[in-house]
Amino acid sequence: MCEQIPRYLNYVLTTYKSQWASVLLELLIIGIVVYSIMRFLRGTGGEKLIKGIVILLLGVWGVGILSLKLNLDLDRIRLLSKYFLGAVLVVAAVAFQPELRRGLIRLGVTRLGRSAQPQLVQVIEQIVDATAYLSQTQIGALIAFERQVGLADLEAGGTPIDAEVTAQLLNTIFWPGSPLHDMAVIIRNGKVSAAGVQLPLAEHGDFDRLLGSRHRAAVGLSVHTDAVVVIVSEENGSIGLAVGGKLTRFLTLEQLRQQLIDLITPVIAKKIAADKNNDTIVSDNSQKATAADRATNPEQKNHSEAKVRSKHPEQNVTKQV
Repeated sequence: MCEQIPRYLNYVLTTYKSQWASVLLELLIIGIVVYSIMRFLRGTGGEKLIKGIVILLLGVWGVGILSLKLNLDLDRIRLLSKYFLGAVLVVAAVAFQPELRRGLIRLGVTRLGRSAQPQLVQVIEQIVDATAYLSQTQIGALIAFERQVGLADLEAGGTPIDAEVTAQLLNTIFWPGSPLHDMAVIIRNGKVSAAGVQLPLAEHGDFDRLLGSRHRAAVGLSVHTDAVVVIVSEENGSIGLAVGGKLTRFLTLEQLRQQLIDLITPVIAKKIAADKNNDTIVSDNSQKATAADRATNPEQKNHSEAKVRSKHPEQNVTKQV
């Protein structure tokens, strides 16, 4: 085996001597793609699955090499190995469905937008104050921050609110006995967008089986979207945070505040700025269209003025006097 390595290296050097630039470029691209995939799947159930697929591929490759070295008659295994890679790709497409969906969603999310200075820090302070009260009184809570990936499809089953974020409002929503206290609250663009929202549950294999439905819902939403989810346990009052399919538990209030500022402020600021730019463009277009209509139809303006005078005849009398 050791004697074959120098021969192989000599063969590679002589064959690809004039193509080293393209070979290095191809290896670099392959390495970047593999690293990106592994980084994307790190910490998820897909990481374990892809390790199993790699082990199977190495096993099939090893059997093929062994049969060639020992001149074994393994025609059936060779025949199956030809179609093995295609079957693995089909299985991977089915098994990696959540990861593929999340990746395509993030790929389609726009990164454009100007920076803005919304009052997000004030919103975070209100949520931290509410979390402190809920944790102290051991009242369960689930607060999801929408970032780039929209959560409007989940809000369809909830109750629209569209109110300013205050600690009093959140404490009222999650108060035991409230019709909305068992579900999640969604924060969009610095406002309470909806409450009583049902979130998708993560599978038990992704984290500790002893955790309840709130933690499963938080992890499930963070797996399928880029949302940041705050969890307050009703069993012990512990504070948790779910991001990217990972759950961090037993946070202090200061740790929660800092992580929310780091994760939410830059992304939502860009999103709010983009929304404001779109609203400005729509408003400008409508004003231009109105001005153009008035310029092309002056009689409409005269008709409007006459209509106003008819509604207020006393003004005309005053002017005549």
